[in-house]
Amino acid sequence: MVWPYWTALCVYLVCERESGAPSPSPGSLRRIVVVFSAAYLFLLQEMSAVSNFTACRRFQNGFREELPFITNKFLTNNISSPFHKVSLVHSKRMFKGSNIRMTLVDERLSSRKVVVPSEILAYELVQGAKVRWSYIMEGSLPEPPTAILLHGILGSRKNWGSFARRLAQEFPKWQFLLVDLRCHGDSASLKKRGTHTVASAALDVLKLLGQLRLTPRVVVGHSFGGKVALSMVEQVAKPLARPVRVWVLDATPGEVRAGADGDDHPAELISFLSKLPKEVSSKRDIVEALIQEGFSKDVAQWVVTNLRQINPAGSSPSPLSWVFDLKGIAEMYQSYEETNLWKIVEDVPRGVHINFLKAERSLHRWALEDIRRIHVAEEQAVEEGGGVEMHVLEDAGHWVHADNPDGLFKILSFSFQGF
Repeated sequence: MVWPYWTALCVYLVCERESGAPSPSPGSLRRIVVVFSAAYLFLLQEMSAVSNFTACRRFQNGFREELPFITNKFLTNNISSPFHKVSLVHSKRMFKGSNIRMTLVDERLSSRKVVVPSEILAYELVQGAKVRWSYIMEGSLPEPPTAILLHGILGSRKNWGSFARRLAQEFPKWQFLLVDLRCHGDSASLKKRGTHTVASAALDVLKLLGQLRLTPRVVVGHSFGGKVALSMVEQVAKPLARPVRVWVLDATPGEVRAGADGDDHPAELISFLSKLPKEVSSKRDIVEALIQEGFSKDVAQWVVTNLRQINPAGSSPSPLSWVFDLKGIAEMYQSYEETNLWKIVEDVPRGVHINFLKAERSLHRWALEDIRRIHVAEEQAVEEGGGVEMHVLEDAGHWVHADNPDGLFKILSFSFQGF
């Protein structure tokens, strides 16, 4: 694709010479080359939008800008501070001279869903109609507002898929980052060192944001993901360059209280799954086994979404295997029960607004003391420039985005308005 441009350049110079014009000076020649190179890069940009990432490359890490909340810990890892920007990884090849940024564009050129390999976490971007990926020269363009959606224990980014697409349709200037947390979904194959905790899961997400050079405006976490969202704020722990809204869906900052009998307790579910074989013949058998053990049909059907064919291309039916790392998940859930993040709620960094959403039918997960402390934090945060707020989602159990998606959509919507 390069040769037509250099051919055109040569023809232009020959025509200039034949017409009797003086030979261009070295400076003029350099300017001509720059013009033709810019035209070539512009065409690449347009082609990349059409081909949807057929030419993606890896960009260098370590990009750094002066912002007040960059910490030494992140700089030593070549990762900028959370809620900031560094470079994007696509493959093993390095490519210099341009960046991948998100830009607002005409609806006809939109790319609604983007999935790009990452060495940190598996993820996808669900994008509104006015957002797409594009190659551009180094420069400053407005970054579309980004929201992150975090799943709960034993879940995956797919849990948020339908809801994210609905948000993207209603708010076309936004993009929604869905991730598989460590030990879950496609991230289970990305081996992690150290212990599997709420804090380490939060750090993974912060590093991914750095890699993608995204600055989120909204962070939404369900259950375990809610504590991950709070831990992200705790690890930043400084005033942010722009306001960030954090939504903690049906999770408290402190002690996790056990449910009543028949409440599909995650610890019991993890324990039962650990006794099952790693390979199974059908999802139906697992659903029946879970129901017989006392788990609800809804939870049983949800759990088996983590089963995948071992050899999907084979001619005969392939056995199924679990995509998650159950041992790692057990560690993560234990950390979830023990992690106490009340401190960040009662001393919210300036620029952060924390919203707690309590599911009406999840009474066992909330004590009166939890609600009282949140209300006290609300009053204190107003005085200190932060924000804490409590919401109740009617007609919903713990699975808020499945039980009452319309009600949840209505409550969350105001976070995406005004852009």
